[in-house]
Amino acid sequence: MKEFITFLMRYVPRPILIRFSYLFNKVSPILMKGDKVECPICEGHFRSFLPYGTVKRRDNVLCPKCLSLERHRLLHLFLNQKTDFYTAKHKLLHIAPEQCFYKRFRKQENLDYLTGDLYSPLADVKMDIHEMPFEDGRFDIVLCNHVLEHVDDDAQAMREIYRVLKPGGWAVMQVPLDDTREETYEDPSITSPEDREKHFWQKDHVRLFGLDYPKRLEKAGFKVEPVNLWEELGAGLRERYRLMEGEIIYWAKKES
Repeated sequence: MKEFITFLMRYVPRPILIRFSYLFNKVSPILMKGDKVECPICEGHFRSFLPYGTVKRRDNVLCPKCLSLERHRLLHLFLNQKTDFYTAKHKLLHIAPEQCFYKRFRKQENLDYLTGDLYSPLADVKMDIHEMPFEDGRFDIVLCNHVLEHVDDDAQAMREIYRVLKPGGWAVMQVPLDDTREETYEDPSITSPEDREKHFWQKDHVRLFGLDYPKRLEKAGFKVEPVNLWEELGAGLRERYRLMEGEIIYWAKKES
C-alpha cells in the first residue's frame, strides 16, 4: 500500500488523482478499520492513517476516508476552536480546494462558498492567483493552503488575497516551512523536476519558505497572529489526530 501511494503521488497528475480518489476512499476505510487514530474532519476511526509523500514520505498521516493530512486536521481544529467559521455567515474563497473540506464546506448553509484554481476539477472559477477576477473586498475569508510554494510570485499572490478580502476579513495561507532556515530559499535557475524536488522538497515547488514567512505576509499588508494550537491540544490528542509537530497557523488579518 505504501509503495502504491508513493507511485501515484510521484507520477499521476493531480486532477487525475482527485478523480481516482473517489473510488479509493470507498475501499480504504474498510481496510484500515480500527480505533487507534481519529480524523476530526470526517470523524473516522482507524487502526492507522496511510503514508503520504515522495522525497519526505511520512507514515500514518493520510486519512483513508476523507484524505485529510496533518495540516488539514489542524486547520479544521483551528477553524472550529478559534473562529466562528462554522457558525457565522461568511463569503468564503477557497483556493485550490482540498477534497477533505470541499463537500463539507459546500453543504454549510452559513457559507457563501466559491472555489478557485487554475487546474482543479473542483474549482468553480478557473483563475490565476496572481490576478484574480474578483472585485476589491469581496470575501470575508480566504483559504489558500500549500499553494504559495508553487506560484511564480508569492508576494503578488499574497497582495491579491489581501485585495479581495473585506476590511476585517482574514486568510489562512499555510505553506511547507523549513524551520531550520531563517530566510526563504529561492533560485529561479533551478528548473528541472529532479532539482526542484531536491532543493524545494517537491518537483513542482519553486521555493522553500523559512522562518521569515510571517514577515512576507506582513509585507503584503496583513497583520499576522501566530496560533500554536498544536501545543494547546496536549500530547494525547496530538497523537490521536496525528498532527505535525509544532506546526503553527499563521492567521493573516486585514485590518478594518
